[in-house]
Amino acid sequence: MNEILNLLLALVAGFLLGAAFFGGLWWTVQKGLSSRRPAFWFLGSLLIRTSIAISGFYFASDGHWERLLICMFGFFVMRQVVVRLTRLPDEDPNQLTKEASNAT
Repeated sequence: MNEILNLLLALVAGFLLGAAFFGGLWWTVQKGLSSRRPAFWFLGSLLIRTSIAISGFYFASDGHWERLLICMFGFFVMRQVVVRLTRLPDEDPNQLTKEASNAT
């Protein structure tokens, strides 16, 4: 029972890390596009987000590969959630495929 709780906590940690990482990426793109110094925003954000994610994986796994795997699963699930939440309403996911097929 204790191991199931540890795996569940690792999954929640993965969700939080994914939300922070990919939400931070979305926020950085919004700020960086309108900034006078976008390289500062993108490089700084990359360093901070990566440091948080790696540290979070380290502490959530606590030396157990199973916890690390579950944490990474939660991280990538949150990627999909953030992508869906931040998508523009008029954006067609198949538009790029249509444009690529017309290019030939």
